[in-house]
Amino acid sequence: MSSDLLAYYQQRAAEYERIYTKPERQSDLATLRSLLRDQLRNHRVLEVSCGTGYWTAAFAPAALSVTACDLSPEVLAIARAKDWPSANVEFSQADSYDLPAFDRKFSAAFAGFWWSHVPRQRLPAFLSGLHAKLQPGATVIFIDNRFVPGSSTPISHTSPDGDAYQLRRLDDGSTHEILKNFPSESDLRHTLSTITPSPEITLTDYFWLLRYTIP
Repeated sequence: MSSDLLAYYQQRAAEYERIYTKPERQSDLATLRSLLRDQLRNHRVLEVSCGTGYWTAAFAPAALSVTACDLSPEVLAIARAKDWPSANVEFSQADSYDLPAFDRKFSAAFAGFWWSHVPRQRLPAFLSGLHAKLQPGATVIFIDNRFVPGSSTPISHTSPDGDAYQLRRLDDGSTHEILKNFPSESDLRHTLSTITPSPEITLTDYFWLLRYTIP
């Protein structure tokens, strides 16, 4: 994670889950939570960039175990302080680009709203590092935003590499320019073309869910 992005999420920790309260997005969010519970049921899940554990809570009750990682101690403190009904969830401070050596291989991986923060040119290396922590035939799931005019924060500029950026203001008055890509369905399929010929992509009005199996 870049130092700018890490600093932004450290400062945003207390505001992190406010984005999930937008009234127009509630139906889509309920759909995603249901899909995650079903698709990660009975898996040993590695979650990267878990943030405050909002999505961890959606699927953890159905999973066999969850190892949830984030580089920010501020968001991890919020995640750890939540009331977890079972002992199958553990949190670890780790860089999603440089995951540690775990004592097991996982049967599934999940990342919520992280793909959009990965520079386009870094996606292959990130995915390779993530897949290395999984057992053969593991399930991988990503969810992220679609760009919806009037609901999404406007794009402030696009880099020569094709990465999009947004200007975001926090409660403390600070403004941050944050990498936030909005890949199309064809972009997702192209990125995964050397990994799987048939990823499963679910589109809602405000979000997308990508699911595939590694060889």
